[in-house]
Amino acid sequence: MSKRILEKESVYKKVSPIRKGKWKEWHNQRYLYYMSIPFVLWVFVFQYFPLWGWTMAFQKYRPGLGFFEQKWVGLEHFRTLFQDDHFYQVLRNTLAMSFMGLVAGFVVPVIFALILNEVRIGVMKRFVQTVSYLPHFVSWVVAAGIVTKMLSTDGGVVNSILLGLNLVDQPIPFMSQGHWFWYIVTSADIWKETGWNAIIYLAAISSIGPELYEAARVDGASRLKQMWHITLPGIRPTIIVLLIMSIGHLLGNGFEKQFLLGNHMVIDYSEVLDLYALNYGLSMGRYSFGTAINIFNSVISLFLLFAANGIFKRVTKESIM
Repeated sequence: MSKRILEKESVYKKVSPIRKGKWKEWHNQRYLYYMSIPFVLWVFVFQYFPLWGWTMAFQKYRPGLGFFEQKWVGLEHFRTLFQDDHFYQVLRNTLAMSFMGLVAGFVVPVIFALILNEVRIGVMKRFVQTVSYLPHFVSWVVAAGIVTKMLSTDGGVVNSILLGLNLVDQPIPFMSQGHWFWYIVTSADIWKETGWNAIIYLAAISSIGPELYEAARVDGASRLKQMWHITLPGIRPTIIVLLIMSIGHLLGNGFEKQFLLGNHMVIDYSEVLDLYALNYGLSMGRYSFGTAINIFNSVISLFLLFAANGIFKRVTKESIM
């Protein structure tokens, strides 16, 4: 009996310091945990609690009725969604603009960060950084006005340059040509967000050890080879993580750009899923149908996130989960 007691005491002595260490760690960092409580509550209230509203997609929702008074219709709204030919046109627009924005939104900021990192004049580097960041803080309302004015047929900068160089005989109505719309949105997004998106790449570049560059210079590597063999591999984990997260939001590219730059003449190319949910769901009082659209968007985005993470984890050994 005494032997068992001694064994229990020895186990307690082994476990107790671990528990004491955890309690001491929690006690020392208790203010950090207290500070995180409002953010945890914010995420729960605004990200998880609204998921209760997904039940509307399986009901014939009528405002003013209680939850148990609603009529349940199962997957009727999803069948209506998938039988609508206009839905597939909207899905095409969403995927096309999202894919173009994904490719350009990664290639251009990375190239910009690499070039900016090579600038050795401090004043010039800070000036370029500041100028490139500014468009991010301009609202899309103002940015859309600037883009529309630049592409206008009446004194627009782009048409004036094309006419001045004798590249065209008459102004091109960019904003009324549907086949131009995807390129306009992508170009506007690049102009507005490149400087801001490059910040994280510049931060990743700054963490690369300078001794690697010194060793490369001793071996006679040019600056271009240093960028290719040192800088790019050094920021590869950052690029992959951001790429995976962006793929997860492939269908959720918002609607501000399309709503502000679009018009009735390019509606076949400008309408995206969020606008489709707004126009054919909320605006028409079809709350259940609009909820079904957003559920489809969320489920596909979640699938793309896990698929992209699994592929990159298998191929590059990099992942976010």
